[in-house]
Amino acid sequence: MTKDTQAALIASAQRHLTSNYRQQPIVLVRGDGCWVWDVSGTRYLDMTAGIAVTCLGHAHPKLAAAIATQAARLIHVSNLYYNELQIRLAETLVQRSFGDRAFFCNSGAEANEAALKLSRRYQAVVRGRPERVEIIAFQGSFHGRTIATVAVTGQEKYRAGFGPLFEPVRLMPYGDESAARGAIGERTCAVIVEPLQGEGGVVVPPSAFLRLLRERCDATSSVLIFDEVQTGVGRTGTMWGYEHSGVVPDLMSLAKGIAGGVPMGVLLARGEVARGFEPGTHASTFGGNPLACAAALAVLEIFEEEGVIENCRAAGEYLQRGLERMAQKYAPRVKGARGLGLLRGLVLAEDVLPLVARCRAQGLLLSAAGGTVLRFAPPLIVKREEIDEALAILDRVLAEPAA
Repeated sequence: MTKDTQAALIASAQRHLTSNYRQQPIVLVRGDGCWVWDVSGTRYLDMTAGIAVTCLGHAHPKLAAAIATQAARLIHVSNLYYNELQIRLAETLVQRSFGDRAFFCNSGAEANEAALKLSRRYQAVVRGRPERVEIIAFQGSFHGRTIATVAVTGQEKYRAGFGPLFEPVRLMPYGDESAARGAIGERTCAVIVEPLQGEGGVVVPPSAFLRLLRERCDATSSVLIFDEVQTGVGRTGTMWGYEHSGVVPDLMSLAKGIAGGVPMGVLLARGEVARGFEPGTHASTFGGNPLACAAALAVLEIFEEEGVIENCRAAGEYLQRGLERMAQKYAPRVKGARGLGLLRGLVLAEDVLPLVARCRAQGLLLSAAGGTVLRFAPPLIVKREEIDEALAILDRVLAEPAA
């Protein structure tokens, strides 16, 4: 196929798809490891991993085989019945985390929606405090695109035009211990927070801030929700992001990397809070279907067999050192580098979207976070030589005169 084919496909997309995305002008058709190819045959180094989703890269042979085998056996039966793989996955996740119970859905937004519903019902029915409805969330956060998750997302660009939103919600400064201490009180139902803000600009809070949230939630019997949609499943160099601070939440939402690219969301809950869900109170038609569970079980098995988290830690430190050198070389235009594991950001003093486009033109796929941050979220299997190539391309782009 040719570039003319690609142009024709893009023209068709512009006629037939809703216009809620700003896709970059390439049509991707194939992937292998950390590389993808467009319909014209051009190859790109993928440092986005589908926005931190394809944790094992593209077309990992063992993951692909697990999906194909399960697809030929049983794809879907619904939650009117038990299915073996859902049970095995729930058991595995509970054994490897703080959680006592798991609820399965299809996305991070659904997992966060479930967390908010469970928190409300726990306060109202289990604790007999129906007046405790206020949700505390944080500026710069991103929790999803449903009405409720947009309401607790602390970025106006995602909220504008969709009101009235789910309420009451109080948005507090991220990382501000004093503000959080004063906000969490006897009317607080739950606090929802990312242990590292991804979409908001790859912002790592002080551990003391997360500890303060835990202390205040304990003191007021509020539910502490960690949104680990982007930080969970090895992305930060530990299996779960909360392990960096040692702060254990009551609820944790997962998605993105959990099934290596097959849609899946998970809510893990401590037993006491999980009592808020009883038969009929919440559901997901596709949640925990055998195909997605087979993929997630394969991901977890591959993590152990291939040392994926260990590679993430080593590769993340290597990437951070390279980004810090870039920051020194191009200061003050580049203001610094930050992040954990293989979720890293290069902070600039300008809008980074033009840089994203120029990197793509040279064969490197990156994404923007928080407007002025170039986000690196490659597959967790990325090699040093691939990081070197990405940094070399970025170096060439930054060396060009600013547009």
